[in-house]
Amino acid sequence: MLTIAHLSDIHLGQVQGRDGGKRARRRAERVMAYLDALPGPLDGVLVTGDLADHGLPGEYEQVAGVLASRYPVLTCPGNHDRRAPYREVLLGEAPGEGPVNREHRLPGADVLMLDSSIPGRDDGLLDGETLDWLDARLADGRAGLPALVAFHHPPVELHMPMVDGIRQFGEAGLAEVLRRHPRVAALLCGHAHTAAATTFAGLPVLVAPGVVSTVTLPCEGGRGISFDHPPMLAFHLLDDEGRVTTHYRAVPVD
Repeated sequence: MLTIAHLSDIHLGQVQGRDGGKRARRRAERVMAYLDALPGPLDGVLVTGDLADHGLPGEYEQVAGVLASRYPVLTCPGNHDRRAPYREVLLGEAPGEGPVNREHRLPGADVLMLDSSIPGRDDGLLDGETLDWLDARLADGRAGLPALVAFHHPPVELHMPMVDGIRQFGEAGLAEVLRRHPRVAALLCGHAHTAAATTFAGLPVLVAPGVVSTVTLPCEGGRGISFDHPPMLAFHLLDDEGRVTTHYRAVPVD
């Protein structure tokens, strides 16, 4: 059994009121403390984008400290992230502007973290370079083992006005790649700031809730975003049959 914690949208550096970003950091630190205090083991912690709120080098220095864990931490960029400082500060690489795609081999599964960001825009796209990379990695990965594919932007509508207009578009290319590789067990994403589950290309799409805030449904009323809900995360359990079961948890913040 593979057990992965999945969080998203920590937005370090986001200033609500005049707190200097302390609230966003406090919530992310509380979630990571909760995970590090678990008595049972995790195989990894996935963070699907919007690590920083403005994509500044100093924010990524905070990210590196807050996400430090006794577990492997796997990340990908979101629309609030900037590729050059992300690469330089978090990955220790030259600050290039190409998509940040990474393969991670965890016990029992390959995890492919993709860059669905479009520099300067809020909507998402897996460009040709990324889709070719995904196709090759799924073909060349460990034969017989399932794969999890993660990115920031959901590739389908979630029936949330604040999110659907800036989701991942051009999704037909992703569907074409996925059809060639039946070992993909699920798609993991963030961006929506809500716990959600749907399907795409015959696969589960499991959306991590937001840490910094929660986007609400039209039926819930209000202005569409809440800073009162507690931060949340998901636990994904991948069994030996390649089936993913997801549990969502709220983490109290003092």
